[in-house]
Amino acid sequence: MLSHKKSLNILRKTDALLEGHFVLSSGLHSSKYIQCAKLLSFPHIAQIICKSLASKIKKEFKNFDLILAPAMGGIIIGYEIGKVLKKETIFCERVKGKFTLRRGFKINRNKKVLIIEDVITTGKSSMECVKLIKKNKAKLVGFASIINRSTKKTLKIKKKIISHLKINVPTYKKDKLPKYLKSIPLTTPGSRFIK
Repeated sequence: MLSHKKSLNILRKTDALLEGHFVLSSGLHSSKYIQCAKLLSFPHIAQIICKSLASKIKKEFKNFDLILAPAMGGIIIGYEIGKVLKKETIFCERVKGKFTLRRGFKINRNKKVLIIEDVITTGKSSMECVKLIKKNKAKLVGFASIINRSTKKTLKIKKKIISHLKINVPTYKKDKLPKYLKSIPLTTPGSRFIK
């Protein structure tokens, strides 16, 4: 397993950990942004982190049938974890703003499903995935992510989250920004608002 320090170094080295003033897909503001796509652009490096996460998942979730990953961020990570754990892996994608199963993907009744994401901040995307699992009368096993940057205050998920790395990054509402953050130009890096 990779240490916290080595993992942070990997994120910085691959420019997956950015610093500035960001509006996250949750609408909250932060001085840090995790862009896992940058990490995943180096598959040989990302593979090390994915294997570490897979071994944590194997310990915590002994029995599940299917991995469900939300597009875009979860697709590659879901695939990598599915490859290591030899599990069927599918993804859902937004159609008119709502997560939908397309491309012939389905979740069979009573299947045990693990949701895998790149970064969990509030858990909003993951909770949208839960609706698909319930709609198909399957069972949610839990959640996994490369990075969990949630706080008890912002997190909508009540079940256990397994993550490779827990990073505490303060987030702020638009009207409660600290002075230092107000002076930094704003960036909206997430994918939720892409048309």
